[in-house]
Amino acid sequence: MTKYILERYKQYALLMRLNKPIGIFLLLWPTLWALWIAGEGHPDSLILIVFIAGVILMRSAGCVINDIADRKLDTQVKRTEKRPIASGQIKVKDALTLFTALCLIAFFLVLYMNTLTILLSIGGLALGIIYPYTKRYTYLPQIFLGLTFGWAVPMAFAAQTGEIPKEAWLLLISTVLWATAYDTMYAMMDRPDDIKAGIKSTAILFGNADRFIIGIIQITMLLVMVLVGQQLELSSFYYMGLVTAAGLALYQQALLKERDPALYFKAFLNNNWFGAAIFVGLYLHYLLI
Repeated sequence: MTKYILERYKQYALLMRLNKPIGIFLLLWPTLWALWIAGEGHPDSLILIVFIAGVILMRSAGCVINDIADRKLDTQVKRTEKRPIASGQIKVKDALTLFTALCLIAFFLVLYMNTLTILLSIGGLALGIIYPYTKRYTYLPQIFLGLTFGWAVPMAFAAQTGEIPKEAWLLLISTVLWATAYDTMYAMMDRPDDIKAGIKSTAILFGNADRFIIGIIQITMLLVMVLVGQQLELSSFYYMGLVTAAGLALYQQALLKERDPALYFKAFLNNNWFGAAIFVGLYLHYLLI
């Protein structure tokens, strides 16, 4: 009985991708950028805790609803065919129960925030539910993912300041661009299987120009972050973070050049350091200036 229970917990953990925390970090970094800017380096402790917990809960919920929506498609892609729902380890009704529980816990936490943040959280939930289905009807699901991940940015400003200033929207745009770039790298791994299964992505849309277009998106994202710095009159520490991020983007481009799926994944994972570099720049600015 104990062995059975442990195996069930393992399958639920796999369904929530707790064994692959990269998604948590990619969602967390823009959230922290926003909280540090909105709080001028000193975000409210309760707000910080709620948003970190919310990132973990909603990323987990997003993985669950994604696998529910993709359960038939996942069986046609080598990388995803053994996921818990696709392989029959977890039933759809049980996955729906888990998704509901995660969302309710996250919503309970957001009730500690102000009314504007609560209203924005409903929009974030809607984006999370819609996203998995975008790959069926559009070649731009990566942009929808970016909007879903980036929605934490205006929420963070709303929670910390009670409003959504111009820099919040600039950060949202930069997050959408960043997510489009790194999730295209991720989708490049599955391109042959996705084409056969009828799954749409920017990796398929961009074709052989994928690396070039990703580079343009990365440059644009960094330029938007420069605008954020100018808007807020941030110091050289922030720009050092952006320069470091730019260097990491060049490294990712070098990995993509090899046309090796394993290196596509390595480039994707490297975006954790990209996001961290920008946060460190912000952190040092508010700590030392």
